[in-house]
Amino acid sequence: MHIMPYILTAIMVFNLVLAFTIIFLERKDASSTWAWLMVLFFIPIAGFILYLIFGKSLRHKKIFTWDLKNRLGVKKAVNFQRRTIENDLFIYKKDFLSDYKDLVYLHLRNNDALFTQDNKVEVYTDGEKKFNALIEDLSQAKDHIHLLYYIIRNDELGKRLADVLVKKAQEGVEVRVLYDDMGSRTLSRKFIQRLRDAGAKVEAFFPPVIPKINFKINFRNHRKLAIIDGATGYIGGFNIGDEYLGKDPKFGYWRDTHLRISGDAVRHMQTRFILDWNQASRNEMLHEERYYASVPSGDTGVQIVSSGPDSDWEQIKYGYLKMILSAKESIYIQTPYFIPDESLSDAVRIAALSGVDVKIMIPNKPDHPFVYWATLSYIGDMLNAGAEIYIYQNGFLHAKTIVIDGKVASVGTANIDVRSFRLNFEVNAFLYDDHLAQKLCTAFHEDVKLSTQMTKKLYAKRSIGIKFKESVSRLLSPIL
Repeated sequence: MHIMPYILTAIMVFNLVLAFTIIFLERKDASSTWAWLMVLFFIPIAGFILYLIFGKSLRHKKIFTWDLKNRLGVKKAVNFQRRTIENDLFIYKKDFLSDYKDLVYLHLRNNDALFTQDNKVEVYTDGEKKFNALIEDLSQAKDHIHLLYYIIRNDELGKRLADVLVKKAQEGVEVRVLYDDMGSRTLSRKFIQRLRDAGAKVEAFFPPVIPKINFKINFRNHRKLAIIDGATGYIGGFNIGDEYLGKDPKFGYWRDTHLRISGDAVRHMQTRFILDWNQASRNEMLHEERYYASVPSGDTGVQIVSSGPDSDWEQIKYGYLKMILSAKESIYIQTPYFIPDESLSDAVRIAALSGVDVKIMIPNKPDHPFVYWATLSYIGDMLNAGAEIYIYQNGFLHAKTIVIDGKVASVGTANIDVRSFRLNFEVNAFLYDDHLAQKLCTAFHEDVKLSTQMTKKLYAKRSIGIKFKESVSRLLSPIL
């Protein structure tokens, strides 16, 4: 009985030390700091353990072999492109693109994202069409296949993919598959071993050092990339699993957005894959120029932008902010989670209050309840500012798409939430093409036909229970 006061004192000391660390050493933003302090206050022992797993930062840690960019001449090309833009010497293939040179320059400075203007981009909003195209391209591979997915499942679609990869590996094509250890935690060893037995190389991103105990579990590689022969690339929201074909009754039809790209932008998708592969691989470091075989294919401007918790800058979020603040006529946003931080929330509100036509579409059901309730809490702010809110009813909306003025767009893996901006490793394609942007706008309007519009009147009718869930989730949103 006499030991209990000492235990309580020890817990209090632990919490004080951790609180000191959060406030003075980690120097997190104020919202995250308060959220973690609240967790420590209400659940002191469990909160301490949760912080050790979910609260640590990767900033300033050297995760990727950035010298690869120097070997491939990326830094030299970026510096040259920056100088031409600074001196107004850069030649834009389409006249309107000069209006967005600030956005191009931002990504150059902030992410070494070269601006290429010779790309052909195809848009997929349906899983069957996307995976049919991907598997056809995989079956035509002659030299190498590089795949990176957050989720790979050992289901019908996963086996269909594996069949193609096994066949190509046995033909002598280099096959590399990188998956996130947390996202693909249900992937069986049998599935992986089958690929390896055929000659494919398979690696996990941030696997646990000790089985079942992973202190990097909070940092997920949420990217989805497929590169075939260095000439064709896929990027967007679809993972590998039957639910992405609309076969899960829980979600129904799966509405997502994915891109098939050919042209010089594929070089930069390849660099992103190789950086991730070199981090995860135990036995192989890629750097050969032969993996870069892109050829001019069209006239769409593209920048491939990646972000992650190892960076001081939130590169993709900065791109979103710049796009939104540049909008003069319209902003179309589709996202499964709308949990903006203060800066992005202010940007969207300011745009709406300025008369810009702001339309936001979210799903009608959660795949993560806390995140869903937090999303609903922010919708009210946007309604009050004059934004139109649509709730997609034809299944689950997973697209991560922003279109500005029908001229510039972003499609990729980053949601509008703190996790995507600060905790996940993400990658987006920023697209500079009025015809392509109009296609995405048309897709949005088609989805509006399958949605219900949230109004201030409907929003005010939410039950007390829903409002309570929203309040708690919003309070925790900085660390969800």
